[in-house]
Amino acid sequence: MKKIFLLAIASLAILSCKQESKDYLTFSGKITNKNSDSLLVWNPMIGFKRVLQVDENGAFKDTMKIVDGLYSIYDGKESTRAFFRNGDEVNLTLDAKEFDESIVYTGKGVDESNFLAKTALLQEEFLMDKDLFQLSKEEFDAKVTSYTNDFETRITAQELDSAFVVTERETLEGMKQYLNRNYEEQAYIAKNLAKGMASPKFVGYENHKGGSTSLDDLKGKYVYIDMWATWCQPCKNEIPYLKKVEKQFHDKNIEFVSISIDRNKDYKTWREMVVEKELTGIQLYAKEDQSFTASYRVSGIPRFILLDAAGNIVDSNAPRPSDPKLVELLSSLDI
Repeated sequence: MKKIFLLAIASLAILSCKQESKDYLTFSGKITNKNSDSLLVWNPMIGFKRVLQVDENGAFKDTMKIVDGLYSIYDGKESTRAFFRNGDEVNLTLDAKEFDESIVYTGKGVDESNFLAKTALLQEEFLMDKDLFQLSKEEFDAKVTSYTNDFETRITAQELDSAFVVTERETLEGMKQYLNRNYEEQAYIAKNLAKGMASPKFVGYENHKGGSTSLDDLKGKYVYIDMWATWCQPCKNEIPYLKKVEKQFHDKNIEFVSISIDRNKDYKTWREMVVEKELTGIQLYAKEDQSFTASYRVSGIPRFILLDAAGNIVDSNAPRPSDPKLVELLSSLDI
C-alpha cells in the first residue's frame, strides 16, 4: 500500500508540473528615467504589436501569447531587441538615460536577450570608431577578425536556442559584408574622389533647352551637380532650397547642374516636370548612362557634387541645398 501511495503522489506531481507549463510569455520590468508611459513590443515580420503600460514608477508587467523569436522593444525614443518564447518569464531593467549600457534581463529564458544586449553594445563601439575605414587593409581585417572571434566565443559559451544562433551568425555575416563594402568604397573614394583630383566626366547628356552638354563644356566655372530623379521625393524636397541657393549665387562664377537619372520610360515625365516646377540651372538627362554615377559611387539620391573651375573635385559628397553648410562652403570659395 505504501508503494502504491508513493506512486500516486509522484504521478500527481508529474501531472501538476505538466499543468503548470505555460503557453504564454510573462514580461515585466522596471524603467528608470522613463521616456514614455508605455512600451511597444513588436515584430513586423509576423505582424505582432503589443503596447505595455508603464506606471508612474516605471514598472510594467503583462502576459502575451507569441511566436517564439526576435522582438523589438521601443520606449518612444530608443529600442532594443529581445528573444522571447512562450513559457519564459522575462524581467527587464534599464535606465533610459543610459539605455543600451544599462539593459539587464533576469528570469527564465533570458540568455539570448542578454546576448543581444551585449552584442548591441559591442557593435556600436565597433562601428563608432571613426578611424575604422582609414586603417590599412591588414589592420582593418585584423579588427574585423577580432570582433568575429569575440562573437563566436560569446555565442558558444552557453547553450542558446539553435534557431537564434543561426540567425545571429547570419546577421554577423551581413555586418561583415557591409563593413568590407564600406571599406572598399572609402578606399576607392580616397584614391579617386579626393579633394583636388580631376573629376570623372559625363559626356553628351541631353540638355532640356536643346542640344547636349558635357562636363568639359563647363570648364572655367565652378559646378554644383544635383543627381536626382522624378520619382525621388527627397530629391523633389530639395528643389525649393536649390532654387534659393541658385538665386543667391546667380551672379557668381558657378553653374548649377541637375542631372536626371530617370529611366527611359520616365523621360516624358522629366521633360514635363522641369517645366511644371520651373526648374532653373542646367537641366540634363543622363539617358540611362550610368558611367558618371558609377564613377562617383552614387548609391542613393539626391547626391550633390561640387567641382572647381578647373574641373577638379571640391567635395564629392557636397552638402544638400537644405543644409546651411552648403552656403557656408560656397561663400568660402573664390567664386
